[in-house]
Amino acid sequence: MISYKDLGLVNSREIFKKAIENKFAVPAFNFNNMEQMQAIIQACVETKSPVILQVSSGARKYANQTLLRYMAQGAVEYAKELGANIPIVLHLDHGDTFELCKSCVEYGFSSVMIDGSHHPYAENVALTAKVVEYAHKYDVTVEGELGVLAGVEDEVSAEHHTYTQPEEVEDFVKKTGVDSLAISIGTSHGANKFKPEQCQRNEQGILIPPPLRFDILEAIEKRIPGFPIVLHGASSVPQDLVALVNKYGGALKDAVGIPEEQLRKAATSAVCKINIDSDGRIAMTAAVREVFATKPAEFDPRKYLGPARDTLKELYKHKIVNVLGSNNRA
Repeated sequence: MISYKDLGLVNSREIFKKAIENKFAVPAFNFNNMEQMQAIIQACVETKSPVILQVSSGARKYANQTLLRYMAQGAVEYAKELGANIPIVLHLDHGDTFELCKSCVEYGFSSVMIDGSHHPYAENVALTAKVVEYAHKYDVTVEGELGVLAGVEDEVSAEHHTYTQPEEVEDFVKKTGVDSLAISIGTSHGANKFKPEQCQRNEQGILIPPPLRFDILEAIEKRIPGFPIVLHGASSVPQDLVALVNKYGGALKDAVGIPEEQLRKAATSAVCKINIDSDGRIAMTAAVREVFATKPAEFDPRKYLGPARDTLKELYKHKIVNVLGSNNRA
């Protein structure tokens, strides 16, 4: 059993409380490797933002659970080395079984998500409550989910979304004891969040997705006032980066995300954690493709992973300052 506290990490309880009180959202950035972790910590130190280092089940398998633990501990020390002791959470994204969540708690995660949203309501409640009971013994915070997000990202896949039912949230929170709740109000996983026929095109020909259901968010806030809400699938899919990927041989067709102004609006509500993964993938891919296309003789990984890391850092700094509002909140 490894305690996250011995690694210098924190759980999400206090930073969520601060986020709600001060109307900002904590960035939850997914990472799989060293360059992504470096970019996240550099961006958060430079903007003085708290951060949630987010690891999916697939990322855990890819990077190895032991290495991830030491990377998280290294992230804490790296932030200090860069000059800021920022709050860092290590969070399991979309845990789908009790066993996976238990293993993450034992390996030093300070927060876990149990996603029972694909189960019938009663099963979701029972599974979530079981994870909460175990995690809380070690002061690990737990995120649950009500509603289903469409799209594909890592090992998470659903063809259709189901909006969160506001009348269920109070009962769910009470019966499970979760610390935060992921809801479905129109966000979606992956880079192709909506089909073209679901969108409208503006004068520049850019696809504009349907707006988020803020009416559902407001109804949920009325039923569980002050309770931490989470948005998954909240990448905005920057069109300049999509164009760069495609310019250098990529094939991101009709990739469209959530407009940043809508995410900024959400961040001023009880939404205190916003997950961003696809944007980071696109940024890194764009930078790597550009090096491969413009410098075909290059074979040193540092020469293409370095620019990818720098591009990712700038993207995250933009998100922190202009979308999430978490700068200077560490």
